Amino acid sequence: MNVLETEWWSMALASEWWAEAEEDGTILVGDEDDVGCLEITTLHKEQGAFDAPELLRIAEEESAAPQRWQKATCGDFSGWQAAFVEEDAAVREWYLAAGPLLLFVSYSCDADNKGMDDAAVDALLDTLVTAEANAS
Repeated sequence: MNVLETEWWSMALASEWWAEAEEDGTILVGDEDDVGCLEITTLHKEQGAFDAPELLRIAEEESAAPQRWQKATCGDFSGWQAAFVEEDAAVREWYLAAGPLLLFVSYSCDADNKGMDDAAVDALLDTLVTAEANAS
């Protein structure tokens, strides 16, 4: 088991998963089978913490298509998630917050592979912890 650590959060990675940082700060996470890819973007609120209604509003405004959002908890983070098929891609999106941190997480794969990595992706996201939690 490897650990992906950023300045603000960390996540455990099973040995068959890899991670790399893009120049724009986005973190890409995929498995060696190249079925699909997670993209994680971290945003910071200057003052205060994100709350559930604010996260839902952001999700509704930012998502590519109207969704049926469901509550989600992934490790130290909580928020909203949705799944949909767009063109030939199966997409899952999460808007997750812990205090002033907002993670926008998306997973996409070919529509033919829909659901194949769902359990593995859920297991990865369940290991999300804030850097503050790691420090204590």
